[in-house]
Amino acid sequence: MIKQRLNEQWEHYRGSLGGPWEVWRADKLHNHYNVPWKLVTLPHTYNGYDVMDPDGKYYQGQGWYRNKLELSNPYPKGRTLLHFEGAGQRTDVYVYTEKVDSHLGGYDEFTVDITDAAARAKEIERYAGRVPVAIACDNSRELETIPSDASDFNLYGGVYRYLNLVYVPQVSLAQVHVDTTLQDAAGSRAAGGQVKIHAKLYNPSCANETVKLVIALKQQDGVQIGQAEMILPIWQGEQEIACFDVPAPSLWSTEAPHLYSCSVTLTCEDGATTHNECFGFRTFEFVKHGPFKLNGERLLLRGTHRHEDHAAVGAAMSEALIREEMTLIKAMGANFIRLGHYQQSRIVLDLCDELGLLVWEEIPWCRGGLGGPAYRKQCIDMLTAMIEQHYNHPSVILWGLGNENDWECDFDYFDQQDIRAFMAELHTLAHELDAGRLTAIRRCEFCKDIIDVYSPSIWAGWYRGIYTDYEASCLTAFEHVDSFFHMEWGADNLPTRHVEKPFTGFKQMKKSEGATDERDGDYLLTGGEPRVSRDGDWSETYFCEMIDWYLKSQENMDWLTGAAQWSFKDFSTPVRPDSPIPYLNMKGIVERDLTPKEAYYVFQSYWSEKVMVRIYGHTMPVRWGAEGELKTIKIYSNAAEVELFLDGISLGVKRRDSQNFPCAGLRWETALHAGEHHLRAVAVRDGVTVTDELRFTYQTASWGEPAQLELTTEALADGRVLVEARAYDANGVFCPDSAAFVRFGLAGDGKLLDNLGTIRGSRLVQLASGRAGIYVDPYGGLPAAITVRDFVSAGGPASSLAAGSGDKRTYTSVVSAICEGMPTRTVVIETF
Repeated sequence: MIKQRLNEQWEHYRGSLGGPWEVWRADKLHNHYNVPWKLVTLPHTYNGYDVMDPDGKYYQGQGWYRNKLELSNPYPKGRTLLHFEGAGQRTDVYVYTEKVDSHLGGYDEFTVDITDAAARAKEIERYAGRVPVAIACDNSRELETIPSDASDFNLYGGVYRYLNLVYVPQVSLAQVHVDTTLQDAAGSRAAGGQVKIHAKLYNPSCANETVKLVIALKQQDGVQIGQAEMILPIWQGEQEIACFDVPAPSLWSTEAPHLYSCSVTLTCEDGATTHNECFGFRTFEFVKHGPFKLNGERLLLRGTHRHEDHAAVGAAMSEALIREEMTLIKAMGANFIRLGHYQQSRIVLDLCDELGLLVWEEIPWCRGGLGGPAYRKQCIDMLTAMIEQHYNHPSVILWGLGNENDWECDFDYFDQQDIRAFMAELHTLAHELDAGRLTAIRRCEFCKDIIDVYSPSIWAGWYRGIYTDYEASCLTAFEHVDSFFHMEWGADNLPTRHVEKPFTGFKQMKKSEGATDERDGDYLLTGGEPRVSRDGDWSETYFCEMIDWYLKSQENMDWLTGAAQWSFKDFSTPVRPDSPIPYLNMKGIVERDLTPKEAYYVFQSYWSEKVMVRIYGHTMPVRWGAEGELKTIKIYSNAAEVELFLDGISLGVKRRDSQNFPCAGLRWETALHAGEHHLRAVAVRDGVTVTDELRFTYQTASWGEPAQLELTTEALADGRVLVEARAYDANGVFCPDSAAFVRFGLAGDGKLLDNLGTIRGSRLVQLASGRAGIYVDPYGGLPAAITVRDFVSAGGPASSLAAGSGDKRTYTSVVSAICEGMPTRTVVIETF
């Protein structure tokens, strides 16, 4: 097998065409028919920016890709394949104008055989032997497909995972599955293990011959531990081709993810091809009414969630970006990840194997209800594909069958018994396809008895209740299912928004018999019962305190299998237009571009083995209060002791106690005085010393209502310019708690670097602690004007833009030159 990525020389057109002939018609008509094709690199989505456009819904429709491939299959009777690692959401593949194949489903892999069509296309004289290939992707909404548009994530369109050109001989391997069993597995080794290899063939020409197979097993260090050779007649379906005994195998675990490899070389009359798979030995168990065990020992699953979404590129993340993200997750100390809410890239699963992250992966039957035969067939097809394609990954322990299937909205009927029957059908299918793993769902109480592992909805301190209700809520849910696993908890938090006093409105929260579940409509920012998600401050400060409480509680819940915070990274969503950054789910512990928030370090302080220390407030340049007022300085660390210095003077040493909330006791009360201050923390663990430091200004001057904005610019070394707006009252005093929406605009040269879904990459955004910024690409010169409009609103962080009232007022502000030697500009700032 010869395989190469087809990344370059693709042209893209976003929009509908009358058919594949219109892709190539310009070639025939000598450019008299012009469609604006744009050169792109795969992976690519045509929704990379518009999902974060605050002024309109993202595009859902056709997008076309075209290329003229130079093909050279070295096998005399070989097949030429296009292997898609993922494309959304419906894909048609054409060779010239001949439709070769179609695929429904935005997240599973599929392969298209273009051999015969390519041979015919090579005869087209004007292409000089190159093969014209066109791909039509379509993410238009259709009710009878999954996922639902009511889902809290975007349905990206495009070839947003890698596309591979593959040459195989006349007969090749289509699939290799590796099954492992263990004897007396515990700790890091087992008494013995067995490996069975199963394979399917790809034989479209129905060749009738024998094939030679050579199978080799290797340890992680490359030492070969087993080999077999055989000659077999060509077979149909899946067949066991080899079995090996492995004495005392090393076990795969989250701390020591030991991997083995299996190579299968098939030789037929037409040539040879090799298929490589990694696998591992491990056992796991969700103890009935008890904890989780890996390799016979209790392991608290400490997890997060991942969406395939990133600033500027949407779902079209490169391998390097994916590795950066997964490495950050592991460095946080996580040992588990739920891949929400769909099958994800093979690169992600490979990294979970490599890094030691246990996985719950699921199909995108998410919200909306249950459709008809075509809808159900897609669920079955995608479950089958997910299990078959990710079967060998030792990291996978749970196959997710659905998410929030109690959320009706897509159909004018909702039949719980019908959903139960179909859920049972999927559960049976999953076990038929893979007897070694369990099934799971989240939030569908009327189906919780059908599957193996269940997660209810518990959002203590956000959508319902208060965060101190967390342990009691979990224990109540635990007692009503065989295997409880808490998926999804957290809080929206605007990056760089900090408060001196976290949200204190708990007395307003109506405790409906301690209910902490999210209900339909709770995610909305108006109406309904009092709740932190509606009435809170959406600050990093509150989020860190919530995390702190959850994690210190989990340490003492010896019956708990585990829990996973939602979600590791901020991500785009069509159902949250009123967020402080519109269309962004802001529950991440890193920003959409992987910039860590303060929350990341709270997790590290509980989970990471590597010594760390972090003073809270690196993105809080201004603190405020009365002169000499006692203020709390918080530090997060996993060291036993930490010493804090304020302006070079030691404030003493504190010992860490995880149950001493907040900050595990690493907090200091000290009087602050107006002016600049410097903090430095020193922590030692196992002979390793780490430090952290920051500077801030303490403001004692009181302020009134925001009355004006000051706009400043800073030229950066990479050529960008940071433009920042700060709120001041009528007396010119900075307003560090201002949270109004502001809109940046630009006229003339340059462009705003916006629609990124980050705190400095959004032209419409709420002020965070009295300030907001955006990056500008000046194209080598100063824009004619940069404008900021302030929508004054008396509401909380989620107030509608339409809530602004009052007379239009005009202010002028002086903006410093962007480039050295450029004149100072006067910018008009309109305030509503």
